[in-house]
Amino acid sequence: MSNLADRKCKPCEGGINALEPGRVKQLLGQVPGWIVSPDCRSIHRRFEFKGFMRTMSFINALAWIANQQGHHPDFRAGFNYCDVVFTTHALGGLSENDFICASRVNALLES
Repeated sequence: MSNLADRKCKPCEGGINALEPGRVKQLLGQVPGWIVSPDCRSIHRRFEFKGFMRTMSFINALAWIANQQGHHPDFRAGFNYCDVVFTTHALGGLSENDFICASRVNALLES
């Protein structure tokens, strides 16, 4: 299996099914720190930083990843945190795109 962060999101306009819970569990193991929602329709993670400018730098990098992948998260931020949620709205649930983006976001903190 290839590293999720090395993969690119595929356009999704619906017409396919959201991931089954077993596949979600398998992919979740590849994105440390992310949590699946109880209804298995989204994944989320809280990122905490030392100060406002580090938080904003993270948000800018998050936006760059989202635009590059064509897959955009919902997020909420404050002085020293950013909560990020990925879901595939067109499917009403999760797709591999959500995990690809989560992996790429995790990679921001590894470098």
